[in-house]
Amino acid sequence: DKTILLVDTYDTLKSGVPNAIKVAKEMEAKGHKLQGVRLDSGDLAYLSQEVRKMLDAEGLEYVQIVASNQLNERILKSLLREQDAKLDGFGVGTELVTGQEDGALGGVYKLVESDGKARLKISENVEKISLPCQKKLVRYFDADGKFYRDGILLREQDPKMTIYHPFHYYKNTDVSELEYEVLTEQVMQSGKTCIQPKSLKEIKAYSMQRFEQLPEGHKRFISPHIYKVGVAKEILDIRDKMITEVQGRF
Repeated sequence: DKTILLVDTYDTLKSGVPNAIKVAKEMEAKGHKLQGVRLDSGDLAYLSQEVRKMLDAEGLEYVQIVASNQLNERILKSLLREQDAKLDGFGVGTELVTGQEDGALGGVYKLVESDGKARLKISENVEKISLPCQKKLVRYFDADGKFYRDGILLREQDPKMTIYHPFHYYKNTDVSELEYEVLTEQVMQSGKTCIQPKSLKEIKAYSMQRFEQLPEGHKRFISPHIYKVGVAKEILDIRDKMITEVQGRF
């Protein structure tokens, strides 16, 4: 009852689907149901429409049609919203596990504190100047429970404050009256994990819940709204003071 047959190996409409229909009928006779057929090549929109007609004509309306073959979110959007593809499910592999369109996540480990003293990295590129001190990340929510913006705070600070743009201080937001959640969580201690691992089912449910909390403007394919992150003024003051001290040595 969990069988999905690949029907495009030779000829989808003349061989694959007719044989899948035959198998589905044989399964019905034995008290089982074919779950679906899979399309992995060709014009997925056109083929799905034709396959749907063929299955329905044989009383197999319950048989699902699944598509695969280098799928990504843009192709899925086109198939479903623009081409009226008759698809019930998708097999997304390569474009998901390789992180397309960003195949690599650039990350650099930068020291922010040593022996209780703040540290930072100076750079000619202002965006690469690090924020000193041990910090925590706080997420603020609007009145509807949607993500509003994040704040980077000193570890011991009360999240009810005003947060600032990291370079243009006239851009700031008072978040003192908003609901919030501290995102920073210790996961390793002395080389060992200190949190309980989640199951795939739990991870999926959590991810779907968080996605629903992200405002629609951030989900657009074209010109998505940029999610804002502010910084506590105390961190910025420490950073600016350290930069001035370093520059004074040269």
